[in-house]
Amino acid sequence: MKRPLPGIRKLSLPRNAALSLVTAVLLAASCVLTLQLRHRTDPPQASPASPASSPQSPGAGSRARSGPLHFERIGNPARTVARDRHGTIVATLTDGARTAVLTGPGRTFAEPRTTDARVVTRSWVRLLPKAWARGAEQSDWFRTWLRSRLGSRDPDILATAFDYIAGAPARKTAAGVPYSGAARYTPGTAGDKRRTGSDFYDYLGVPWTFPDAVTRRPEKDRSRSVDSSGYVRLVYGYRSGFPLNSRDGAAGGGLQRTADAIARARLGVPVIPLADRRPSLIQQLQPGDLVFFRTRELPGGRIGHIGIYLGLDTADHPRFISSRKNAGGPTMGDKGGTSRLDGDGYYAQGLRGARRL
Repeated sequence: MKRPLPGIRKLSLPRNAALSLVTAVLLAASCVLTLQLRHRTDPPQASPASPASSPQSPGAGSRARSGPLHFERIGNPARTVARDRHGTIVATLTDGARTAVLTGPGRTFAEPRTTDARVVTRSWVRLLPKAWARGAEQSDWFRTWLRSRLGSRDPDILATAFDYIAGAPARKTAAGVPYSGAARYTPGTAGDKRRTGSDFYDYLGVPWTFPDAVTRRPEKDRSRSVDSSGYVRLVYGYRSGFPLNSRDGAAGGGLQRTADAIARARLGVPVIPLADRRPSLIQQLQPGDLVFFRTRELPGGRIGHIGIYLGLDTADHPRFISSRKNAGGPTMGDKGGTSRLDGDGYYAQGLRGARRL
C-alpha cells in the first residue's frame, strides 16, 4: 500500500467536480488556441481615411459642410459636378472657367417697377481662385474654398448685380467711395460718337490704375453711371475680383473694355460660340454666364451689348440683366427691350453667343 509523500495532503474531489474542472481547462485552452489562430489569419483592419486630408481617386467622395460629396464628369461643356448623398447637384465646375455655380438657400430676384417676372433660384454664382481643371476636387485649395463657400450667404455675382438696379440702397467704403447703389446709363453719348460709355471707375468717381500701369480718370458728369460692359466690369471685376484690362487688346488675362472685345477674347469657355446668327439652342446656359448681343448701333456684325444670365424666371423664360440706354441703367425688366432670351424680342433676336468666365 502506497503512502502520500510527506508534506502533501491527498486531495479528494467528488467525481462531478472533477469532470467540471477538466471541462473548464479544455474550454480555456480552446479559446486561447482560437485567438491565436484568428490573430494569424485575419486581414488587418484599415482605419477610415479622412476625406479632407487623404488623396482620392477620381469620383471618390469628398467632404464639405453638407457631408460627403461624389464627383462625376459630364459634357457640353466639359465639367465636373458634385452631388450630395441624396444625388442632388450642389456644385457645377466647368473646365477652363473660374465661374462656379453652387446650390444654396433659395432666394428671389425681382424688379417690380419694370416687370412682373421673378427669378426664384437656389443657384449661387461664385468665382474660383483659379480656372477649374479635371481632378481639381482632390486639391487642398479646392477643399478649403468649397468649405468656405458652400452654404454661405455672402453676396455672390447675382446678388452683386442687383446692387445697381433702380431703388438699390447706396453704400460707401470706409474712404467714402460709393461702391453700390442705383446706377444710371452713360449720359450724353447719343450725339457724340467719339465718346465711349461709362466704365466702373466712372461709377465710383475715382481714378483707377490697371496692371499695365495705365491710369484712367472718371469724368465728373458720369458719376454713378455704367454702360453694359462697364456694368459687367463693375460686378465681376471691381466687386468680385476678376482681373480687368485698361483697354481692348491690352496685355493680360483680364476683362477687356468693350462688349465686342469681351465676346471675342479667350477668357473662360465659349458656352455658345459666337456666330452671325441667333443660336438655336441655349439650354447649356447656367446662371452667371455672359450673354452677347448684336445691336443696331454697331454695324458689321460687332457685338454692341453684354449682359449676365440669371436663369429661368417663374414663367420658364430665360432671363438676363444688363445696363441699357433705353432703360436708363441696369435692369432685368422689360423697359427698353424685354430681358428674355426666347421669343421675338429685340434682345432675343440679337443674341449671338455666351461665355463662362
